[in-house]
Amino acid sequence: MSNQRQPKPTLTGQRFKTRKRDEKEKFDPSQFQESIVQGLNDSGTDLEAVAKFLDASGAKLDYRRYAETLFDILVAGGMLAPGGTLSDDMTCTEFCLFKAQEDMETMLAYAQVFHKLIRRYKYLEKGFEEEIKKLLLFLKGFTESERNKLAMLTGILLANGSISASILSSLFNENLVKEGVSACFAVKVFKTWLAEKDINSVAGSLRKVGMDNRLMELFPANKRSCEHFSKYFTDAGLKEISDFARNQQSIGARKELQKELQDQMARGDPLKDIITYIREETSKNNISEQTMISLIWSSVMSSVEWNKKEELVTEQAIKLLKQYSPLLKAFTSQGLSELTLLLKIQEYCYDNIHFMKAFQKIVVLLYKADVLSEEAILKWYNDAHLAKGKSVFLEQMKKFVEWLKNAEEGNTRQTSDDNLIKHEIILASQDKNSLIIIMFPRYLYMSCRDVRIVD
Repeated sequence: MSNQRQPKPTLTGQRFKTRKRDEKEKFDPSQFQESIVQGLNDSGTDLEAVAKFLDASGAKLDYRRYAETLFDILVAGGMLAPGGTLSDDMTCTEFCLFKAQEDMETMLAYAQVFHKLIRRYKYLEKGFEEEIKKLLLFLKGFTESERNKLAMLTGILLANGSISASILSSLFNENLVKEGVSACFAVKVFKTWLAEKDINSVAGSLRKVGMDNRLMELFPANKRSCEHFSKYFTDAGLKEISDFARNQQSIGARKELQKELQDQMARGDPLKDIITYIREETSKNNISEQTMISLIWSSVMSSVEWNKKEELVTEQAIKLLKQYSPLLKAFTSQGLSELTLLLKIQEYCYDNIHFMKAFQKIVVLLYKADVLSEEAILKWYNDAHLAKGKSVFLEQMKKFVEWLKNAEEGNTRQTSDDNLIKHEIILASQDKNSLIIIMFPRYLYMSCRDVRIVD
């Protein structure tokens, strides 16, 4: 028996050496902050020098990793703790946004520093927007002067496109809204924004990110009304924002109304119930009859799937409009509403090529149904039509319009005749003690004008 010990097993294989660039560096912003603070202190109040320093430092310092620290220092002078207070354990600088003078000229100069920095280092764009969102959440931790400066800077950056209007979502934070901080800050932002751009530009930016319908959320639920919003912003000298919000609410109400209208049509609800509903909503939301007739026309024409054949689609449209003519008639009590409907019909027939030849038949049908009057049709024909398909539609309507004009002239000649009444022809029945009143459509009047009362 051998006394030799068995050798212990050993690990074999290739030993890999970790590359230095693959080693994860510990996150330590203190050294980064020291470098930025030192550079700002050396540059002082010369913002051109600050911009040059930041441009050059991007090649040496890790802006990508310490973006939040960088922006904290440029805005507040040092790293911000949760809530918006400065961290005490690091060196801070007096040369930052919050320590600057509170005037438009200075804020414009600071905005230019941020703009140049982000344009030079594009990867900072997202981090900068996140920083602004965070700063807005910290508003309660800032002084009134600091809030004012931040609001002015935000308004300028929104105006020049350095940040997206989506950052305003931070203002909907419940605590900020409840204490009135959000609405107050928004007023200052919009004042600056409008000083740089007009209301159309502001509205476009808000719509682009879906913020146009959320402005009411700047107020607590019990004050979230169009009236309160309008008064608050109008009193602050921002009637443009007030009018914009009111218009957006009206658009929202119209969309809801149209959706409900389409649902009612799909269910086949009685027309009298639909008319009652529309009248209630029109009154409640202060919607004009002209706007309403446009919505009704769009809803009616989208309630069916149209045939692709031109010869069949006209027949289909006539059948549908006969069904809904009482609904259209209920909301064309004004001449302007009739003209609005005519323009919508013209636009629809032009935009949907299969309806190009149906225009005249649709108009005549609605004339017979007392939806459209002679006056509205003649006004449209003479000078109120759209340019879309003008030559085609005017040619289609030429003979009918000539007939209407002759009918009007005939009407004028007959007004002195007491035995004839417009739209009515009175005929004696076989019983001489009673009369039968026959209501003729207006378009038949001229062909019957020679009928007289007989014994």
